[in-house]
Amino acid sequence: MGRVENAAGRDIIESVRKIAIALLLALAARPAGALQAGIDVLEAQGFAPLAGKRVGLITNHTGVDASGRTTIDALFAAKNLQLVALFSPEHGIRGDKNGGAPIGDAKDPVTALPIYSLYGATKRPTDAMLKGLDALVFDIQDVGARFYTYLSTMGMAIEEADKRRIAFVVLDRPNPIGGETLEGPVLDGPFTFTGYFPVPVRHGMTPGEMARLHAAAKGLTLALTVVPLQGWSRATLYDQTGYAWINPSPNIRSLDAALLYPGIGLFEATNMSVGRGTDAPFLWFGAPWLDARSLVQVLDAARLPGVHFEVEDKTPAQDLYAGKLCRGVRIEVLDRRSVRAVDIFVHAVCALRDQKVADFHLIAAQAKTMTGSDLYGAVFGSKDSAAGILSRFEGSWRGFAAARTPFLLY
Repeated sequence: MGRVENAAGRDIIESVRKIAIALLLALAARPAGALQAGIDVLEAQGFAPLAGKRVGLITNHTGVDASGRTTIDALFAAKNLQLVALFSPEHGIRGDKNGGAPIGDAKDPVTALPIYSLYGATKRPTDAMLKGLDALVFDIQDVGARFYTYLSTMGMAIEEADKRRIAFVVLDRPNPIGGETLEGPVLDGPFTFTGYFPVPVRHGMTPGEMARLHAAAKGLTLALTVVPLQGWSRATLYDQTGYAWINPSPNIRSLDAALLYPGIGLFEATNMSVGRGTDAPFLWFGAPWLDARSLVQVLDAARLPGVHFEVEDKTPAQDLYAGKLCRGVRIEVLDRRSVRAVDIFVHAVCALRDQKVADFHLIAAQAKTMTGSDLYGAVFGSKDSAAGILSRFEGSWRGFAAARTPFLLY
């Protein structure tokens, strides 16, 4: 038994050593003048915006500073504030829970602080959760698509803080897919947890900018502070930030997946698999009934920028079509700056309609919430062309591009 324990101990030490070396190499690779996230700026300020306050922190595993230290540890160690509560979003505070899985309350094993779930019995912080707090802090990496729920959590928390006159501080982080490109129509309702803001599908805003827009749209008067990024521009994609990629949720495993998510994610309003339970979620879509070769030919003919399509079969291990062989389409990103993922989705669904694929179904209500328009009516009712649908989308997001200007920080 002693040898087994010693071997296990050596394995743990070796694992820790490798992690430490990887972290040091990552830090050494960061260029001088590299981007600083809000937490790094806050640390440089000596946590001044939170001085003397009892603080609650909404965060998960993506809340780390440039050294890799978690925002939880940074605030807990700060001498001029008191971190008293943690709040977790969808996927949990460690980001390891599947999408849609309810999260329970817990206790942080390191700090012994309570972790209140905002994706379980309630999606809004309650009186009991917020009791005694002077400030709520938000530090989570978003992916830049309207139906990704982290910013919905932020928006609801801002509203609850406003009701109780609790200050709200956003430690800003980059929009990983950039702040220049917009896609899809502006959502005009119904507003749900997966569609909480009147913005396009791909909105091009940071969490701090979205917080400013939301507070203004709701007429909120709370003390809202955004600790801004340093060194980020709207043209910056995540691979240019100097920060290592951290999967924001189990199935967004790369920048390419994040770029495709605003479009391929829309397939979740259909009976098409988006690759959950495969090695390529949101880089692939398919179904047992799909004629993938014919669809690839249509997508190739559309000459969509920045991507290449290949036929590829997969058998998902979970979710829709678990254990069933699916004919599918693999997407390779060739030019990240020119990718327009919503275009891929619209061209694909129109092709499936035109090919009279009887097994394909678009869920009307869910599609409306996710896209922000009556996509079902456009595709199956008026039978608009892909170009016509995208032209109307463009009119909507171009109008928003001007309307968002007062809330932009970069």
